[in-house]
Amino acid sequence: MNSIKEKLGIEFKDEELLKTALTHRSFLNENRGMELKNNERLEFLGDAVLELIVSYRLFSTYPNRAEGELTGIRSALVKTESLAEQSRKLNIGDFLLMSKGEEDSGGRDKDYLLANAYEAILGAIYIDKGFEECKDFVERTILKQLDLIVENQLFIDPKTKVQELIQAKYRVTPTYEIVEEKGPDHEKLFTVVLKIGEKFSCKGHGPSKQKAEEEAAAKAIEKIEKGELFLNKSI
Repeated sequence: MNSIKEKLGIEFKDEELLKTALTHRSFLNENRGMELKNNERLEFLGDAVLELIVSYRLFSTYPNRAEGELTGIRSALVKTESLAEQSRKLNIGDFLLMSKGEEDSGGRDKDYLLANAYEAILGAIYIDKGFEECKDFVERTILKQLDLIVENQLFIDPKTKVQELIQAKYRVTPTYEIVEEKGPDHEKLFTVVLKIGEKFSCKGHGPSKQKAEEEAAAKAIEKIEKGELFLNKSI
């Protein structure tokens, strides 16, 4: 507990809250006799706290930006991948309590588990230390990415951006098609193909159709910007 508190830079009064924030439901399924709770309720609370902190920061920092732009920036900041990245920097995966099966399947480095843990920890901070401590924690982690996201326009949805690029370059609208879907319901992996007419396709993978489409779009953007996208060639 001392190690994770040092990583977070927070001294909890109630360490049980922090322990709960680090407990995945699979751990309780495997250890039914232990008097522990999983982190899902804290995650629910932390999600709301995070949205408020980020929303107010954006509202205050960018008085001339429209609601749609602010929403896009916020989404880029708090998306699963962003939260997971911050969790990795804090080595949160090393401290998660999970079942052996979950751990063996790579659970300590799964984006959604790390993102959920970040939000659960934030919920625990809110209960234990209050709103101001939450703001400080978010400023030291998630909001450090704000300037990079705004300066590089990383808040623009890749599907929107690739559609604009393809329409301008080829005068057609890209389409998406699911070509593979595998895994159990709670851990699906989708493979999606982005098509420009019938001559070009670019594959993306993700835990949801939306995520797979975004990856395919991001790959296509990279190819277009490098001048490597050819309609007679698949990638």
